[in-house]
Amino acid sequence: MKALVKSRAEVGLWVEERPVPDIGPEDVLIKVRKTGICGTDIHIWNWDDWAARTVPGGLVTGHEFAGEIVAMGSRVQGLAIGQRCSGEGHLIGKLSRQSRAGKFHLDPATRGIGVNEQGAFAEYLRLPAFNVVPLPDEVDDEIGAILDPLGNAVHTALSFDLVGEDVLITGAGPMGIMAAAVARHVGARHVVITDVNAARLALAAEVADVTPVNVAVEDLRAVMVRLKMTEGFDVGMEMSGNQAALDQMIEAMVMGGRIAMLGIPPGKSPVDWSRIVFKALTIKGVYGREIFETWYKMIAMLENGLDVRKVITHRFGVGQFEEAFEVMRSGQSGKVVLDWG
Repeated sequence: MKALVKSRAEVGLWVEERPVPDIGPEDVLIKVRKTGICGTDIHIWNWDDWAARTVPGGLVTGHEFAGEIVAMGSRVQGLAIGQRCSGEGHLIGKLSRQSRAGKFHLDPATRGIGVNEQGAFAEYLRLPAFNVVPLPDEVDDEIGAILDPLGNAVHTALSFDLVGEDVLITGAGPMGIMAAAVARHVGARHVVITDVNAARLALAAEVADVTPVNVAVEDLRAVMVRLKMTEGFDVGMEMSGNQAALDQMIEAMVMGGRIAMLGIPPGKSPVDWSRIVFKALTIKGVYGREIFETWYKMIAMLENGLDVRKVITHRFGVGQFEEAFEVMRSGQSGKVVLDWG
């Protein structure tokens, strides 16, 4: 089979022929139809310090996918040959307290496909049947291929009650934009999204009914006055990993406000903890998706009107993968999807 592989310890990925994976009795074999390119994949492409420490040589990369089950192990139940699916890319352990309590997303033994284990940038993917997420007819393969990042956005957005609340999202990358769409879908009053990337702020306004703010040229406080927000934002979602954005969010929160953090800052960052204490803020770190509650909720929302398709701005055949990665690396795109045929 054709696969995109991290063959060398340098910038790039390379097309290789690999054997179709063998499956065990509790696995399925998935014919991959479409894949999304993630920020993690860009780190691996760039071969930065994190990637060099984390990713084994010769790895088939990629973890956002949709496809079709073409073979099943002898112990697999509840699935069928020909069934369309996506899947949870975090492969959990079964021995930790968190896993045994059903809090699978908190299992410390978790390994990721396309990061630690062979991934989805290939014609076929082996996946434990436990990780398979069947796709309803309402969710086509293109949307199925971006359920992983949408799940991150849903997990972040649903960390706190949003009904009637004023929400600030810092970072208008694809996950920030999708979190904004989720917030509006579930009943937030005002959703303000900030960035310094004009193209992505324009995309945010296309995807959802939000107020985009370019903080390089606009005053967030003036926007709050215009929206008649006299006390501050009730809920914040930090999606950028930018220290200045977090500092601005903390200052803009209402007393007793709640912040969910998905963005990962580079290295250590100074934090004015006294402001957090004196404003009585709650801060929650968000990692991945709640397995499988997030999947249930986001698929239900997609079946009932949540529309994030416009966040996909570029589509390429797998033979154009180098161009696809350059578009994603430019910072001027939304989600980029590869078609595997």
